[in-house]
Amino acid sequence: MNSPHHQDIEWDASGTHREREARLHAPALTQTMDWLRDLLRTSSGGHTPIHRVLDIGSGPGVVTCLLAHTFPDAEIIAVDRSPAILERVRSRAVAQGMADRVHTQLMRHQGEFDSLGSADLIWSRNGVRHMGDQEAALRSLAGSLRRGGLLAVAESGLPPRFLPRDIGMGRPGLQARLDAAAEDAFAEMRDQLPGSAQTVEDWPTMLARAGLIPSGTRSFFTDLPSPLGMSAREYLHTRLSRLRDRIGDRLDPEDRATLECLVDRDTYTGILGRPDAFYLAAATVHTARSCRTGVQQGFAG
Repeated sequence: MNSPHHQDIEWDASGTHREREARLHAPALTQTMDWLRDLLRTSSGGHTPIHRVLDIGSGPGVVTCLLAHTFPDAEIIAVDRSPAILERVRSRAVAQGMADRVHTQLMRHQGEFDSLGSADLIWSRNGVRHMGDQEAALRSLAGSLRRGGLLAVAESGLPPRFLPRDIGMGRPGLQARLDAAAEDAFAEMRDQLPGSAQTVEDWPTMLARAGLIPSGTRSFFTDLPSPLGMSAREYLHTRLSRLRDRIGDRLDPEDRATLECLVDRDTYTGILGRPDAFYLAAATVHTARSCRTGVQQGFAG
């Protein structure tokens, strides 16, 4: 079993990786926040007052602080399972002059939403899918919404693409096989979660079954053509390294050898030096309201 110190080191490394990811997606995240603000517009042209926001699975706080910028009158609560990650949130909030409005709450066990208090807006990115019973998690989050509040879950979308089909080594189509192996590993992990329940991941329908009124689904794209900057390359290097550690034993020897070449820092075939590396991703956000009163209908697209 890992020691608490070792776990903190792992969480700290994860925080750095997630910060790089957020920087890659910064324009798309800003567009997402603008869309959420528009969804909260009232029929008279104003906006629903937002006094308290929950950021579920906040990570190092990049989106937490973006939520604070978007809703300047609100208290923002970053919720995560790692004390080390939440310390990053606090440091980021201090650096951005938001320490008086950005607070943190440690969630020691999955699904501890009842202890978080009520909120006008709840944001969760790839958090619900890590709960054993996703529909129960949505019902719990819905129960924390104040009247007229908005729940936004960033789930599904398209897996990132960052390599051509044929990269000049190994069999063509490596990335598709990596995605398939990663999806199989994720499915096995989900099966082992406490209270794991199978569900069709039709998010608008799931939100409706949670007692909410779906108010719009929209995808936000990040498109970074080659040649990539070093920050994006470092992010991809970490992503591929973690994939190797997680699913390497699921790959055939040829694919494993190709993946090793991609994470090799000392070869021109590695992701850090390849001129053909790019980055294309789509994140899909599903939203739902606790009621329609005084609010314009949401929209899809």
